[in-house]
Amino acid sequence: MTLKATPSVPPPPPAAMNSLHSSLFLSVPPLSSTHRKPGAASESCLLHSSARQRLLSRRDSGAAHSRGWLWGNRLLLGPSSDAVFSCTARASRGYQPGPLPAGEDDGLLRRQSVLEFLTSERVKVVAMLALALALCNADRVVMSVAIVPMSAANGWTKSFAGVVQSSFLWGYLFSPLIGGALVDYYGGKLVMAWGVTLWSLATFLTPWAAETSLWALLAVRALLGVAEGVALPSMNNMVSRWFPQTERSGAVGLAMAGFSLGSAIGLLISPVIMSKAGIFGPFVIFGLFGFLWVLAWVSAMSDSPSTHPQITKYELEYILNKSPKRPMLHKEKDAKVSGMLPPFRRLLSRMPTWALMSANAMHSWGFFVNLSWMPIYFNMIYRVDLRQAAWFSALPWAVMAVLGYSAGVISDMLIRSGLTVTFTRKLMQTIGFVGPGVAILGLNASRSPFVASAWLTVAVGLSSFSHSGFLVNIQEIAPQYTGVLHGLSNTAGTLAAIMGTVGAGLFVERMGSFRGFLLLTSLLYFISSIFWNIFASAEPVDFDKTS
Repeated sequence: MTLKATPSVPPPPPAAMNSLHSSLFLSVPPLSSTHRKPGAASESCLLHSSARQRLLSRRDSGAAHSRGWLWGNRLLLGPSSDAVFSCTARASRGYQPGPLPAGEDDGLLRRQSVLEFLTSERVKVVAMLALALALCNADRVVMSVAIVPMSAANGWTKSFAGVVQSSFLWGYLFSPLIGGALVDYYGGKLVMAWGVTLWSLATFLTPWAAETSLWALLAVRALLGVAEGVALPSMNNMVSRWFPQTERSGAVGLAMAGFSLGSAIGLLISPVIMSKAGIFGPFVIFGLFGFLWVLAWVSAMSDSPSTHPQITKYELEYILNKSPKRPMLHKEKDAKVSGMLPPFRRLLSRMPTWALMSANAMHSWGFFVNLSWMPIYFNMIYRVDLRQAAWFSALPWAVMAVLGYSAGVISDMLIRSGLTVTFTRKLMQTIGFVGPGVAILGLNASRSPFVASAWLTVAVGLSSFSHSGFLVNIQEIAPQYTGVLHGLSNTAGTLAAIMGTVGAGLFVERMGSFRGFLLLTSLLYFISSIFWNIFASAEPVDFDKTS
């Protein structure tokens, strides 16, 4: 067989063609040393599906068998098998490091091995982000456990306990918006470092504040909210720089898995520590862990791949070539996209922004109601003790971590398989709203703590699909305003969380039951799903253009 040359793509050398057709498996020997990327002696390039199609289209009629073999194995290996077929296309033209020429198919970049990916710098970044978010949520949830003995010791009513719980949200109300602007200007590394430092300090000082006065306790909890408000904008900022679009759902899913595990860890460990070190023991321990995290983060992380001293040339090129929609990614100060105030009016004039804000509001309502009230719910409705209530409440968060990461992987696979990003985001968010809405109806009808825990697990677990819905969508519609847009949506979410957390306490105190409040929450989930599917979009929005 022969391959007809074209002016734009010179044919591979005869040796490569002989190797290409010499066996049923189309195996190709490693590239010669003259075409290898420095530092990657045994690397080979992979042929993207579109390039493979160009190759197949130029064969004579006898190529049908080879074409059938290729596509048969693609069906066997799945949609990701586009990159498992070796080639020498780039080698035959003389591979040179650096961004691909304009119009070049970036699929010709070979896929990293599993070991290379697991040891890459971007995986280290998302691992540190996951650990930070785990600490973030653990520091929040400690009060959900401690509030039970604290209420008994101080004679607090359910409504006042709701006020203490919501004091965190007072500080959290506007800090994501301010933190988002800071993240867009200074970058995620610096802002996240200061955030973890301050919230760890607030957690560490909680025992002192509780022994001093009620106002001191409320102030420290508000400081915790102020500091933690920068966590998610910083995470989104770092992921948008370090990961190409086809990997972002998985990266956000992994980071948010740490967020969910933080809830489970806090709920499970806090009662044990309290039994050994008193009510305030967990606050001290989690605060100290936060300080250790800051030391590791500052010494090992960088704002962007181009400023990281240890990143490999291949990984840097891979991130740059796979992220064409963020042209400033390779610049050292790409966080400083503008010295002006963000265009809030134009941001709020687009319906995709309101879709994000409404989705965050509903997600936060359900999240904080579950986080704050479930230990009390099991203690009050089913008369289980504090440690048992913590176990019943912790299981859903562990499942949420697993399902959240799985949703991210599935989302990336759907996009790579050819589904539009907009459809994928709408699908993930629909599962994240309709699933919990149905599960809460089941929770409301439960008559035993085990059945209730099962329904709660389904509700919280499926809500993690939102991480591959609205949370990733923030990076897509406005990459230059990721932090600010996240702050806007988070402010809406915090307002909803305050209403839900305080409202649950007032509702239970007035009505003596959670059931009516759970019905309201389920209804809001269904309404939010409809609004999202009508107005959400993953297409980039030009917020700098006056409408």
